[in-house]
Amino acid sequence: MTATILLVRHAAHSDLGRILSGRVGEVPLSVAGRAQASRLAAHLDGEPLHSIHTSPVLRAQETAQAIARRRRIAVDIAEPLDEIDFGEWSGKGFAELEQDLRWRDWNARRGDAATPAGDTMAAVQQRILDHLRRAASAASGLIVAMVTHADVIRAAVAGILGLSLNRILSFDVDAASVTRIAAGSWGERLISLNERVV
Repeated sequence: MTATILLVRHAAHSDLGRILSGRVGEVPLSVAGRAQASRLAAHLDGEPLHSIHTSPVLRAQETAQAIARRRRIAVDIAEPLDEIDFGEWSGKGFAELEQDLRWRDWNARRGDAATPAGDTMAAVQQRILDHLRRAASAASGLIVAMVTHADVIRAAVAGILGLSLNRILSFDVDAASVTRIAAGSWGERLISLNERVV
């Protein structure tokens, strides 16, 4: 049997595109992000979701709650869906980060570079794929939504497609987008990438 996993990127927050929020602080959805999350929830209305998992980060939880409210499903916080630990980079503006040679190295060599906190894309990829596979095994024939972060979704997609982690910035994962994965004992298959809510 096959489960369908919906990898959902959280909706927009006010720091999006300007500041690397990471895991530091409670960064809520912006007004536009709340509207985006509401449209995302409506977009998923036709999906008979079995369960909703979310990253512990506030912006992901708020997005998951918007989906859950429309169907009265409890939201499960799942640590494997957490954002990458960016350590001292968290909370810094992207303009400032561009001056840091380590940041440039991280983005050029995601396959083997590490953040100042020691997180590697390989470790992030392993944790998301392990969680996805456990959830698929427990929900065979069902649909599970997982609200997480752009690079976590990119890592999962790269693992499923056999792409080098050095190539994960070659495709987009937009705010409030949905990426569909079919998963079973046979493995995983990408159904769609970056479905955007209008």
